Amino acid sequence: MQLQVARIGKPHGIRGEVTVQVLTDAPSERFVAGTEFVVEPASAGPLTIRSARWNKDILLLGFEEIADRNAAEAIRGAKLFIETEELDDEDDEGWYEHELVGLEARVGSQVVGKVAALTTMPVQDLLTVKTEEGKEILVPFVDEIVPEVNIEDGFILITPPAGLFEINDDTAEESKDGAGDDA
Repeated sequence: MQLQVARIGKPHGIRGEVTVQVLTDAPSERFVAGTEFVVEPASAGPLTIRSARWNKDILLLGFEEIADRNAAEAIRGAKLFIETEELDDEDDEGWYEHELVGLEARVGSQVVGKVAALTTMPVQDLLTVKTEEGKEILVPFVDEIVPEVNIEDGFILITPPAGLFEINDDTAEESKDGAGDDA
């Protein structure tokens, strides 16, 4: 199985470097010179890291196969994957998106939706929970709000703060906004 660790962004400079959206919690381990990635679309790869450096909060990668800005532009939007066999099995501190997507989201014993995505952020990660009505609710993926992740039984337990599931509710906003339209 493959695990996506980055998505290539726009070119940076004239020597073929690109910006990347980092999708791993261990960028210093994943993005080192000599690392080879499986690429989607396959026609863009494989790619081998030549250089990796940070420019403020943006990771810039240079690849051995990409020599100039034009070649860098051609791989824009490509996804970088590693084989999961390379992963350490002793890391019990976190979950990967492919493990979480599809799990039931429960508040107590009530099913409120399914996990649709995991977004990795600098401070904390966010789970996107899609409700049965089709709404997408962003849930901070922290122990206080998501105290249990049970991969074997196929669910996560959420203890939401007041209003979490109403915050993205457009119908509640419309009723507030429409109150003064008669005047």
